[in-house]
Amino acid sequence: MAKIAGNEQLRDSRGRELFSLYDINRLERSEKEAIYRCLLPDRLLRLIGEGGGTVSVIAPEGLRLLRLEARVTPQDRDAVFFLELSDTHHHQMELAFCQIADPRAPRFDVDIDQQGNNNLFATLGRNLPEEQRAMEAGLFPNQTRRGLRMFGEFLPLLERFTDALGMELIVAEPLTYDNAIRYEKYGFDYVVGKRLMQEIDAGFAPGGELYRRLDGSTPFRQRSFANSVLGRSWAVHDGILDDPWDGVRIYKTVGVHAGVDTFPGREGYGGVPSVP
Repeated sequence: MAKIAGNEQLRDSRGRELFSLYDINRLERSEKEAIYRCLLPDRLLRLIGEGGGTVSVIAPEGLRLLRLEARVTPQDRDAVFFLELSDTHHHQMELAFCQIADPRAPRFDVDIDQQGNNNLFATLGRNLPEEQRAMEAGLFPNQTRRGLRMFGEFLPLLERFTDALGMELIVAEPLTYDNAIRYEKYGFDYVVGKRLMQEIDAGFAPGGELYRRLDGSTPFRQRSFANSVLGRSWAVHDGILDDPWDGVRIYKTVGVHAGVDTFPGREGYGGVPSVP
């Protein structure tokens, strides 16, 4: 039963109620693609239309999985919008991955090593020269291009879609520190990781252990990084914590803003950090 005002339970063309991606993926291709296109913000659709772009929907029958890819022009190397969703056996929507990038912006090859191989979000090695260039241009860890500031337009669509399937929770796993802070901004709370986020905030305060580790030993550990999300995220990406960034799980109740803020004293979210 949908709970967002004005929203209704999702049904197929024959009037049958749909409760999961599994249900949608059983439909004829044209029908399920039309349903999934409702997840694309209007501004994105205009960009795609202006460029003669493409939308690719991968939603295999028998699976609880959606991959949605959009390009402004068919020749673009990178998607402007890349989304992976799955639904869990607990009847929750899992936001596995969402990337929205400006294909016209300069590209930074932080996603490949210096031999040209995909480094799987730097887990198989880092491209340090490209990372430093990206950081100095104001990008966050793992960003290949600057974003389009469109997540705030996408999330309400995902919430309505989730609600229309009768689900109440969206769950996700932030890949970086800045992702976690960004999700807080949009109303997420923590399943696991709130204490870690609070410890990180305390650690970057003057006199804290992480603050002391901002010793200039690498370009990603400058003392000025303590007060911004961008600076902290690069320091965490650089391994400043005792353990690798991992295991943070978050959730959003549809239609509810949790009001969590684990970095209340931040001077800014982004911006180019001061690097000597």
